Amino acid sequence: MGNSWITRAETGADIPAVRDIILAAFPTPAEADLVDALRADPAAWIEGLSLVAADEAGHPVGHALLTRCHIDATPALCLAPCAVRPERQRTGAGAAAIRAALAAARSLGEHHVVVLGHPAYYPRFGFTRASGQGIGLTIDVPDDALMALSLDAGLPLPGGTVRYAAPFGI
Repeated sequence: MGNSWITRAETGADIPAVRDIILAAFPTPAEADLVDALRADPAAWIEGLSLVAADEAGHPVGHALLTRCHIDATPALCLAPCAVRPERQRTGAGAAAIRAALAAARSLGEHHVVVLGHPAYYPRFGFTRASGQGIGLTIDVPDDALMALSLDAGLPLPGGTVRYAAPFGI
């Protein structure tokens, strides 16, 4: 198990493998079902922003997804879910998929990303506490769990309330 990953946009052929990764990584099928619902939502899904990290044989072992959300009226992206097959966790596959997803978003001209996740993990990608930028949610979450990132150093994060795509249910 090397630490060199092949990252690429998900293809139609990868959909079953991505679902398997998510089912293996989470205790319930809720996240896998969420990805299926996001894939079917034209207001959320952005082609090229579902990224996989594949092993040396080309088999996907990690996944990161960016979908459309808004911070008040400003278009942004939501990073969720991110998943790695349990036997490949802590090998860099998840980080590779996330970095590839953020790079793909930059190349598409996207500017802002939010993530609701582990506060010790996501800062390595440049995420900072969203509340410090005046960004919040309509639900209660730990303050340090909601983070945001500007993909363009010349364009600061907008303040406001994050509105997720409908399949998130928040």
